[in-house]
Formats: sequence, structure tokens, C-alpha cells
Amino acid sequence: MRIFIIEPDGAGGLLHYAFQMSAALAESGQEVTLVTGRHYELEGVDAPFRVEPRMRLWPAVEPPDSRHLPAPLRKLRRMWRGLRYAVEWHRLTRYLLRERPDLIQFSTIRFPIQALFLRRLHNAGLRLSQVCHEFEPREARIDWLRRISMRMANTAYRAFDVIFVHGDGHRDRLRELFDTTADLVVIPHGDEGLLSQLADGGGDLRRSYGLDADRPVVLFFGGLRPSKGIPDLLKAFAVALEQVPDAALVIAGYPAAGFDVEALHRLAAEADIEASVSIDARYLPLSEVGPLVRTGTVVALPYLSGTASGVLQAAYTFGRPVIVTDVGSLAEAVEDGVTGLVVPPGDTAALAAALSKMLADPDQAAGMGRAAGRASRERFGWEAIATRVMDAYGGPS
Repeated sequence: MRIFIIEPDGAGGLLHYAFQMSAALAESGQEVTLVTGRHYELEGVDAPFRVEPRMRLWPAVEPPDSRHLPAPLRKLRRMWRGLRYAVEWHRLTRYLLRERPDLIQFSTIRFPIQALFLRRLHNAGLRLSQVCHEFEPREARIDWLRRISMRMANTAYRAFDVIFVHGDGHRDRLRELFDTTADLVVIPHGDEGLLSQLADGGGDLRRSYGLDADRPVVLFFGGLRPSKGIPDLLKAFAVALEQVPDAALVIAGYPAAGFDVEALHRLAAEADIEASVSIDARYLPLSEVGPLVRTGTVVALPYLSGTASGVLQAAYTFGRPVIVTDVGSLAEAVEDGVTGLVVPPGDTAALAAALSKMLADPDQAAGMGRAAGRASRERFGWEAIATRVMDAYGGPS
């Protein structure tokens, strides 16, 4: 089967997922092309499929100084990018209509205008699918804009023949929100073996953060966004620190536009825990991600909303237990008390208790980490995912 996988982001978690999905399908015998942005961060990484970095979009990760433009310039840039995005999707659509692959697999629908191009491809008789990592505008602050986005997204979802989701809760919520005739197929998220392949040696980053080798560490990493519940984590860690005074918290990740990193520093200062907290607000090179995860005794995902998480899979891949909130399908990926702990979202007392439990007993945390590593290999391997995907497509696997 000739499959095109479309991921406009040339860097970050969605690209890593698309790369690994492309590799798994190619290794199952399919002819796969990954179409992505021109700022492609995996250039030089061997791939058993063709890569087309043809979308002329801005970098997914931008220099810090470009994020502090005056308000009029930010507005002008948004308008220019909106036009540019539409032009690139028009080019992509014409390209796909010329190529006419057997199946075109898309990722997250970020902007309402994508619905117009997806309907055009659908009406031209092409088979479309989506790996639906996210379907709700979680950071949207304007109600009318959110309503328009959801309405256009509904139009987009009607264009797909198959939609893959990462859990039963994920699937049920999608059915609740959207009117789609697509087959909704649950597949595991998939491990983060790519990050293991690219990890720089077998060490960690404790020295970089000034941490002793035996100090228990809570790690939060990934995009810094309001929906991730990071203030809750800081408050809960302050409570846990009373029980485990030598514990440390590392927060590492690239801030979303408008995210106030300084507010996190102020919150840590108000709780008098600055000496135990490191905030590394940047996009980490891929070679550092493995060492970063190995720095943590436990990886915390205190999300207020969400669906699934590559961060959770990265923790499992590197043998680290997790503490997650019961949102979306996160809890479905955790065997509570075996590979990690599950707490209610927004419940800082429950989160603090879970942190204290992990930090106070490193041997127990290490045992959960070993179980997480086994789950990564046995439950979230890509070969089985490729088989399930090809079954859904009705093609050879």
C-alpha cells in the first residue's frame, strides 16, 4: 500500500510520532512517504521510508527573541502566517491530488481552514485517515473563536475514513463532540524508541542542574502550557518537600506563546522552594531528552486536560514511573500502583501524597520504573501498532 503521512511540524513530539509510525508501516512492507515542514530536525536520521520536507512553514521551535515582538508586530505576523498556512495547504493539496496515494494519514487539525482542503481531497476520491492526538482547543481563550474552530473541525472529521485514537475515553469524547462517520479505532500511543536511539550516552543531567546522584527528583518535561497544570505541581511539591526535604523538582520544556515562565518562578519563591526547583524553559536538543528523563526519579504529568502523551511514553521507554492525572486516556496507559500512580486533576493534596510516596521510597519507584520499561516493550511496541493500523486500512500487514 502506498501511504503518505502528513505532519507539518518539522520538530517536536508530533514529528517524532509521525517518524516512528512511518518507520513501523514501512517495516511492515508498505511504501511510505512522510511529508513535513522544511525545518526538519531529524535530517540525518536513517529512515526506511521517503521524507519530503516540502511545506514552507515557519519553524515549530523559534528563537526566544522572536517571541517578544511588540503587539502590533505579533498581530501582523499572525495575519501573514495565516495566509502562508493557507497557501501551503493549497500547495499540499495539489501535490496529493497529483500523487494520488492509496491512503493519506494526517495528524492534529490545528486550524479551521484545513477542513476546506480535507473536503477537497475527500471529494476527489482519496482515502483519508487521521491519528487524532488532540481535538479540543484547550488553550483557546475566546469563546466565539473556540466555537468556530469546533464547527470547522466537525467538517474536517467528516472527511476521514478512519480516525485513530489512543484510548477508550479519547474515542468516547470524540464521538460526543463530533458528527463523523469515520471508523474510530483505538491504538496505543507507541513507545519513544526514537528518543532512546538519539540519546547522548547513558548518563543523566543531574550535574547540569546541580543535583547529587542520590537526590530524589520529580521531573516535568514537555511543552509548557496552561493546560499542563504546572502551578498545581509546584504547590504539591511544596507539600511533598516537607516529607522529603532533600527532594528536587526539575521543570524542562519549551514555553507556548504567552505562557508566563516568570509566574512559575514567583510561585516557587512564594512557597519558599526556589532552592529545590530548577526551571529550564527551552527546547531541549534530542540528544538531551534521554539523559533528562533519566534524571528523574519519577515523571509527573499533572495535566488539567488532555488526551494521550508522548511524555508518558518517553518515561516508560527510559524506565521511569509516572504520576498522572485522570484526564483523557492518560490513566488507561498506567497500571496504577505498578507502572505509576493516578490522581484526580486539580487535586493538589492527592498529587502531593503521590509525590511523597514516590520520593520517600526510591526502591519502590525504581521497581515501578522497571515495570514501566516492560510495559513500553510489551504493550506499546510499534510492530503491533502497525499491524492494527493496516487491519483498519484493510491492506496487507
